[in-house]
Amino acid sequence: MEFTAAADAFTAYLDQVRRLSPATVRAYRSDLRDLADSIDDAALGDVDLEMLRAWLWRATQRGDARSTLARRAAAARSFFSWAKEEEHISIDPSLRLIAPKRGRTLPAVASQEGMRELLDARALAAADGDPEALRDHAILELLYGSGMRVSELCGLDVDDIDLERSTARVLGKGSKERVVPFGRPARDAISAFLIRGRPALLARATNTTPAVFLGARGGRMGPRAVYTLVARALGPIIGADAVGPHALRHSAATHLLDGGADLRAVQEILGHASLGTTQIYTHVSTERLTATYRLAHPRA
Repeated sequence: MEFTAAADAFTAYLDQVRRLSPATVRAYRSDLRDLADSIDDAALGDVDLEMLRAWLWRATQRGDARSTLARRAAAARSFFSWAKEEEHISIDPSLRLIAPKRGRTLPAVASQEGMRELLDARALAAADGDPEALRDHAILELLYGSGMRVSELCGLDVDDIDLERSTARVLGKGSKERVVPFGRPARDAISAFLIRGRPALLARATNTTPAVFLGARGGRMGPRAVYTLVARALGPIIGADAVGPHALRHSAATHLLDGGADLRAVQEILGHASLGTTQIYTHVSTERLTATYRLAHPRA
C-alpha cells in the first residue's frame, strides 16, 4: 500500500471515527505529508526506523521547535500503530522512535488588575449600545469568566446559554460536551448583547443563524475574528506580540487557582482530559507567588 493513500485513510479515520478536532486532524495530515516528502512517498511496508529518524533529524536541522518534533513523532507513532492494527503492515517501525522532550513554556497570563481595567473599559464602550461593542464586551467577559476555548465560544448557539443558571453548554475536543459556569459580569454582558446587540447584527444577515456571536455581516463569528479582537485587547496588558484567546483561558485558570480553586474542579471547567495538562497552571501560580515573596520578604 502506498504511504500517501494510507495516510489519507488514517486522517479520514481520525476525522470520521475518532472525531478529533479539525485542527488536530489538519496537524496530523500536515505531519504525514511532510513525512511522505521525506521518504519520497515510499511504499508503506518499506518505511523503517532509520527513515523516521532521518525525517526528525531534518526537521531539527530546519530549526523546528521541540514541541513540533514531539508532535510529529506522536503523529508517526499513531499512524503506524493504526496501520498495523488494520494489517497494512506486519511490523511497526515507529515503536522505538523518540523525539526530544517537549519544552514546557509557561503561558502568558494577564494580571487580575489588568483584566479588571480592560473589562471595565469594554463595559463603558458598550454602554452606548453599539452592537459590535456589546458583542466584544460579552466575548471577553465570557472567555475570561468561563475559560472556554475559542472554538467552543464560536460554536455556541443561543439555546446553549442558560442565563438563569449562568452556564453555557459547549462542545469541546473530541466532541465531548460539558457545561461551564460563568459569573455575573459575563451574564450581564451576554444578556445585554442578546437583547440590544445581536438583533441588530442578525438584521444584516441574508439567512438566520442560531449562533450567539455574529460577525459584521450577521453570520456566525469565526475563530480568526475572535483572535484579532482578543489580541488587540490583551496585547497592551500582557505585552506579548502574539496574544490570542488562549491567553484568556490561561488567565482564567491561573486566577482560579490563585483564588483557592481545587485543581480537579479547574480541570473539569477547562475540559482537560488529563490532570497533567491542568497542572501547568500550578507552576504559573507558584512563579507569581515566588516573585511576590522576593519583592516583599526582607530575607528573600
